[in-house]
Amino acid sequence: MGVNKDVLNKQREHWQATFENCPDMFGLEGSYAAKKAAKLFKKEGKEKILELGGGQGRDALFFGQSDFQVDVLDYCESGLEAIEEKSKKMALSHKIKTKCHDVRKPLPFKDNTFDACYSHMLFCMALTTDELEFLSSEIRRVLKPKGINIYTVRTTKDAHYRTGIHRGEDIYEVGDFVVHFFSEDKVNNLSKGYKIVDIDEFEEGELPRKLYCVVLEKE
Repeated sequence: MGVNKDVLNKQREHWQATFENCPDMFGLEGSYAAKKAAKLFKKEGKEKILELGGGQGRDALFFGQSDFQVDVLDYCESGLEAIEEKSKKMALSHKIKTKCHDVRKPLPFKDNTFDACYSHMLFCMALTTDELEFLSSEIRRVLKPKGINIYTVRTTKDAHYRTGIHRGEDIYEVGDFVVHFFSEDKVNNLSKGYKIVDIDEFEEGELPRKLYCVVLEKE
C-alpha cells in the first residue's frame, strides 16, 4: 500500500489545534528519554543541543535547566509560542532558541554546528521511510564529528501497532494521530553514517506505549 501524503500533511493542522487546546498535553516534567540523554550529554561533554519536534517544551525546558544550550525546531507555531512563554517565566530565554521548521526540508543550520541532537517521538510521526532517511542524513550533517544523535520511537511491539487505519508502510492512524512504528531492522537501516551505541526499550504513558531509545554516534 502506498503512503497517502495528503493524510500525513494534515497532521500539522491536527497537532497545531491539539497544542492550542491542551497547553500542557505532555506535562511539565522532563521525559525519561530527556533525563537519559542529559546524563549522557554531560558525560560526553556535549553542550550545544538541537531538539527536533520540541512540542510544548517539557524536554527543552529540562535541558535548559540542566545548563545546555538548546535550539528547538517544531512545525507548530502554537507549541513554539508556549516554549518561548515558559522559558521567559523560568528565566531560560538565554538558553533556549526556537524556530518553526518542517523536518522534511533541509535543516536550517550549517554543517558541524551541534554537539548532539535529541528528538522524543518525532521519528515516529507522519514521516515516510524516505523522509526519515533524509532527516537522518541532515542530522548527521549538522552534528560535529563524534556528535550524538538520540531519538525515541514507538515500536512494532506497541499495542497500537496494526490498529486504526493503515496509511502505508508501518504507518497507522490511531485516534486521529498518525504513527510510524519501528522495528529494530528499521532502526538499523536508518543508522547509515552512524555507530549504534545503544538501543534501549522502555515504556511510557498509560497504555503503556512501547518505545526504543536509540543512541547513535556520528562516524
